[in-house]
Formats: sequence, C-alpha cells, structure tokens
Amino acid sequence: MFNKTKMFDFLLLEFSDVRELQFLHFTFFSMLYLATVTGNLLIISSIALNRHLHTPMYFSLMNLAMQDIGQVSVIVPKSMINSLLNTRLISYSGCVAQVFFFFFFATSDFCLLTVMAYDRYVAICNPLHYEMVINRQACIEMIAGVWIAGLVNAGMHTSGTFATNFRTNIVNQFFCEIPQLIKLSCSGLNLIEMTSIGISIFLALGCFIYILVTYVQIFTTVLRMPSAKGRQKAFSTCIPHLTVCSIFMITGCFAYLKPTSQSPSELDLIFGAMYSLVPPILNPVIYSIRNKEVKKAIAKVLGFRDFSLNT
Repeated sequence: MFNKTKMFDFLLLEFSDVRELQFLHFTFFSMLYLATVTGNLLIISSIALNRHLHTPMYFSLMNLAMQDIGQVSVIVPKSMINSLLNTRLISYSGCVAQVFFFFFFATSDFCLLTVMAYDRYVAICNPLHYEMVINRQACIEMIAGVWIAGLVNAGMHTSGTFATNFRTNIVNQFFCEIPQLIKLSCSGLNLIEMTSIGISIFLALGCFIYILVTYVQIFTTVLRMPSAKGRQKAFSTCIPHLTVCSIFMITGCFAYLKPTSQSPSELDLIFGAMYSLVPPILNPVIYSIRNKEVKKAIAKVLGFRDFSLNT
C-alpha cells in the first residue's frame, strides 16, 4: 500500500513496448496536437482580429477554442514525451495537475456549450430582445460563471480522488484519468468523491436536458420561418453547436459510465482518446465548415483575399 502523504511516481499505460511503434505514436500525437492547436488558434485569432465577429456568440466560440487548447495541452505533450523517452513515469504532483486541469477544462467546456445554447435560443426565438438580454455585461458574467464552475468541480474531484491511499501506482490509461485512479484506491469511492460525482452527474444532466429542451424550441421556431434564407442561416449556426454537444456527451458518457476493467484494456484506451482528443480537434473544423462568417475571417487571417466560400 502506498501512503498518500508520500510522493511517488505513477506508471501510465504505454501504447506499445516496441521502439518503432513508440516513435510512430509520438509522430501521430505530434501531428494531432499541432492540428488541434493550430485549428483552435486560427479560430481565436480570426475572431479577435475581426470586429464584425465581436459578438457574444463568437466570444463564446473563442473561449471554447481556448478550453480545447488547454484540454489537449494537459495530457498530450506528456504522452508524447513518454513515448519519445521510452518511459511511463508521471510524478505524483504531475498526476494531480493533470486531473485538476483536465477536469477544469472539460467541465467549463460543457458549461460553455450550455451557455451557447441559451445564446442561440434568445437569438432565434426572441431576436427583438437579444441585445437587451445578451449584452456585454451578461456575456462576461456567463463566461465567468463557466470558468468558476469548472474550477470548483475540478477542485472537488481532485481532492476527492487523491484523499486516499493507493494500493498500486499502475494507471491503465495514457493519462491520469479519474475512473482509473479510483480503481487503484484501497477504499474505492470516498465520501468526498461520491459527493463530487453526484454533483457532476446533476450538473451534466441539467446541462444536457437544458440543451435538449432549448433545441426543441429552436427548431420549432426555425421551421416556422417563412424565409428559406432565414432558416438556412439559423441552421448554419445551430447545427455546428449541436454536433459539438453530441460528440462531447456521447464520448464522455461511454468513457465514464462504462465499467473499468481490472487489466489494461484497448477499449479503455480508445474511449479515453475519443472523449479527450476528438472533440477539441473537431470543434474548429465543424465551426469553420458550417459557418460562413468564420470561414471568411479565417481566410482573411491566412491572407486569402479572393477566397471562395465554395472552395
């Protein structure tokens, strides 16, 4: 049994013990990380440099891109370094930091998607009151609430996960994932972590139900629009957001609700990669493909003056 007051290293799950495959993993994750960071930085710079996009919806999108960069930066570089150096080690403090910041960015990410659903609801269902309801102050307060919610939830889960003794230091995942760490605990779930899980489930279900109900009302309103151009414009802003929400919810539910195996499992590895890496890399692609304003802004940042939206 490892004493919780003693600092020790955790051993993460390696993708392969074959040196050539480790280099392949390093190369693949490097390309994935660079693509994710580049895509989200393009979103951030395009919105920041284009005054036309200085609206609450695009301000939320810029914050979403920042959270996506943070989420992948917490786990991917460490996995890349381990493969390059042929090691599995991560320090105790490094594991704590991974759990805290990953949960911080993931929680704030989902809360922000809920805020974005509310923004779309007001813009489409109550357009005459949009500027009064979603003003600058309200936007800043909502974004601040999103970051605070992520901070509080991450703090609860981190303290609950590490407020125990561990019977082993072998983590069957390529990063410090809470379900895998709980499996290593001598006493299993403690009171703090059970309370944190209950609050997280309540928060996630509340956000999911709110998003679902909101989009039922949004699509009902959109289908009643007499103008085909108006319907197309509404769908172009709603469908990317709904797609991102679906990807985040489905992959996250599979990763956290399925039983964890007692031995290293390829399924755990796949689901861990899906919910932690897939949404951040797909978000900029989804928003840039479906949103003409974002495509124009990105083309301007890249210097494509005569950029065609059909290209």
